Amino acid sequence: MRTITTFAASAAITLSAFAAQAADDVTLQLKWVTQAQFAGYYVALDKGFYEEEDLNVTIKPGGPDIAPTQVLAGGGADVTVEWMPAALAAREKGLAMVNIAQPFKSSGMMLTCRKDAGVSSTDDFPGKTLGVWFFGNEFPFLSWMSQLGIPTDGSDGGVTVLKQGFNVDPILQGQAACVSTMTYNEYWQIIDAGLTPEELQVFKYEDQGVATLEDGLYALEENLSDPAFQDKMVRFVRASMKGWKYAEANPDEAAEIVLDNDASGAQTEEHQKRMMGEIAKLTAGSNGALDPADYERTVASLLSGGSDPVISKAPEGAWTHAITDAALN
Repeated sequence: MRTITTFAASAAITLSAFAAQAADDVTLQLKWVTQAQFAGYYVALDKGFYEEEDLNVTIKPGGPDIAPTQVLAGGGADVTVEWMPAALAAREKGLAMVNIAQPFKSSGMMLTCRKDAGVSSTDDFPGKTLGVWFFGNEFPFLSWMSQLGIPTDGSDGGVTVLKQGFNVDPILQGQAACVSTMTYNEYWQIIDAGLTPEELQVFKYEDQGVATLEDGLYALEENLSDPAFQDKMVRFVRASMKGWKYAEANPDEAAEIVLDNDASGAQTEEHQKRMMGEIAKLTAGSNGALDPADYERTVASLLSGGSDPVISKAPEGAWTHAITDAALN
């Protein structure tokens, strides 16, 4: 009888220890496919930073048919990487997304133009066809054109907007004078296709004063009301920022980690290492906490979109420092 009792007690202790060691599950939805744009998260996973925080993190790649806001709304992820314009637009429509951290300090968005298409300054835009990404990515462009006083309906004195796919074919094939690019991706696709930097005129949204925040971390407001969920997000953000700072300091290694996690096999080492170098410039200066001034600049840009602004009023409750305050202190 003593043996049975001892076995039962031992089993209870073992089960209790297992329960105490069970990691908390967190699912992260990326905005796009596996690439160095998301290196910090893959580094945190690879280096065991999430494990150190007692988290079991699943990273779900995005793609052209995946809308992070919809995945979050449907419960397919606990937290998502999204650009602030899309998040604020979704919030105004009823999906209460909250920015809990902002790993990207700067914008990588640009309009890249061919000089031989007659573009050397913004004064040359009227009469031209400009490639623009949609699905929420067009908002900074529309705000910019509104501030310049340039119509986007193709009328006299305005520009013709070409709904650009996720490639740079329009500028290569002469369908558009300019196309949307990111400093870390599409710009280099143009270079790799044979055009030289000297043949291009680049307009960085940061330089034009219309840059909006990109690649923030968002969770649903209702979930953040749960202390247990908050605690998971604190640990997730802390580990993620550790991953980002490691990636900044070790860009080539970070790119290799991304490649190891690319199930599609579509990425190349050269492209990912180059991308990681550019991404490090965008995350530099951020400890993960959202800068309220950057937020206000983004909101002002979204409210100034002419007759059809992205959002109709300044949001309330769209961001919080509660998670980063706990994670970074």
